[in-house]
Parts: sequence; C-alpha cells; structure tokens
Amino acid sequence: MSFFIEMLLKLLFLFSIIPFLLSEKLQKKYDVRINPQVEYTIFSGPRKISQIEQRFIDETSGMALSQKYPGRIFVHNDSDGAPEIYALDTLGQYLGTILLEGIRNRDWEDMAIGPGPVAGESYLYIGDIGDNFSKHEELIIYRIPEPKDLTFEESLPMVPEKITLTYPDGSKDAETMLLDPWSGDLYILTKRDASNTLYRVDAAHLIDGNSVIMEEVMRLPITLSVGGDISADGTQVVIKNYWVVYYWSRNPGETLAETLQRQPRLLPYEPEPQGEAIAFTPDGQAYFSLSEKKLRVEPVLYRYDKVLKPD
Repeated sequence: MSFFIEMLLKLLFLFSIIPFLLSEKLQKKYDVRINPQVEYTIFSGPRKISQIEQRFIDETSGMALSQKYPGRIFVHNDSDGAPEIYALDTLGQYLGTILLEGIRNRDWEDMAIGPGPVAGESYLYIGDIGDNFSKHEELIIYRIPEPKDLTFEESLPMVPEKITLTYPDGSKDAETMLLDPWSGDLYILTKRDASNTLYRVDAAHLIDGNSVIMEEVMRLPITLSVGGDISADGTQVVIKNYWVVYYWSRNPGETLAETLQRQPRLLPYEPEPQGEAIAFTPDGQAYFSLSEKKLRVEPVLYRYDKVLKPD
C-alpha cells in the first residue's frame, strides 16, 4: 500500500510543478514578474551562477555558507542519500566531501551554521527532520565543527554529535531548520499543516547525546515550507516554500518569534522544479538557492544580491 501512496504523491508532484515550469518560460520570454507583490528593492533578481555538474549532487535539500572560509558553500542530499556533505565554491565548482561516520541519512532536509559548544567556533547542524508519512517518533540533529581545511581532495571523515528531538504533540514532517546566532537556539518549522508550526530547542539543551522535547512557539500563515536561514548577524530571516521566498528584517533585541509575527516581504525567486535549499552569505549581502534535479532539469545555483538596506 505504501508503494502506491508514494507513487500517487509523485504523480501529484509532477502535476504541481507544471505551473512553475510554465512561469519560468514566460518570465524569461516576456520579462514579466509573475507575482506583483515581489519586491525588487531589497535584493536583485536572480543571477544564474552555474549548473551543478556532479551527478551525486542531485537531491539538494540543505545549504549553508562557510563562516570560516569566504566563498565556500556546504550542501547535502535528502532521503536515503549518502551521509555526506559536499563543499562547493560560490561559482558552483565542487571542492570535496565530508563523510559523517557511523550514521545514516534517513531524510536530511536542512542545514544551518552558527554557534555551538565552543565560543567563537562555527558549527554545521544537519537536520534529519523529514517524515513524509509522520511515522518517526524522533528527529535527529547532527552537529560537527566547521572543518579547519576545505582543500581536501578526498572524503574528509568526521564523527558528528547527535541530538534527538521529539515534538510535544506527535510526529510531523519538516524541511526547515533555523539556528539563531543571537541565542544559539534551534528552530524546526513544519511543512504539511495549513499553517506551519514553529518549534524551539533552547541552546542549553543542544548537548551531544541529549533527548529533548521541543517547545511549540507559534503558527505561521505559511504552508509547505521547505527551507530557511537566519543571517550570521541575526538581522535577516528568510523562509521559502516552492513558490515564494518570505523575508523579515529583525530589530535589535527581538526574539525570532517577535520578528516572525510581522508581515513578511516577498523576495525575488527564480522558479525551480523542486527548490528546497536557501542560504545567506556570511555578510548577509546575498542569498543563494539550489534545487533538486527533477524531470531531467539539472540543478542550477542562483544568487540574489542586496541592492539596499531594508527599512
């Protein structure tokens, strides 16, 4: 039965992306802006950087940019992919692989970078948070310090820390994970409910081997959230679904919940066949997006540059 359900979901997805492919062709042919609410005064329209040539980078669902090495991008594939993180440069060229030893990729869906146990160090957080059929009792967060060297030519093995999370109200599917650089708190945003729900884990509980029940924070007027990021300085937040990139400017001293209670602005976004990965550059002056490969459409790395400071 599960096989037929999965096939039905795949068929529904194929039909659902037809409008995106059509909108992409219309936008390129006639130079129209499909969504008139999109603001082009904060970030520019998309700049195509490159097509990703590596065949093993084909189901990208998480992305983060290095805070140690400017111009370095980390990405990973989603469900049942290898337990690996791939390093690219900002031109989309492959640099190497980090192999996370002793674990599996059940359904990695997002990645974040920011503070961790050692002050002044940056850490990569990998969220094994996907659950299409809401059958997993636990979510798993893996954490590694950002590698000291990104010039490796072969796989760099690393043993990650492991933190287990549970929802206070039953299993859910999620594809968005946010790390607050101000507090160190970790957030998970659900995907399939009509109003996606934000959950929080206090930074003090993000300890290797811990099992934590998350705290429900709020519900957002967004559905099908598939990725997000908070800028390294904590002042900008993006959350995306398959159609829209939502943007919030964050005031000094605000909690993330206070910021997200305001009406978001809509940023430029190039239609992608299944775009799930989005991340700010370390200076917050640009963001990148990258899609999975679908229907023989190869994944393309896009960049959006800031044109002015938001109000």
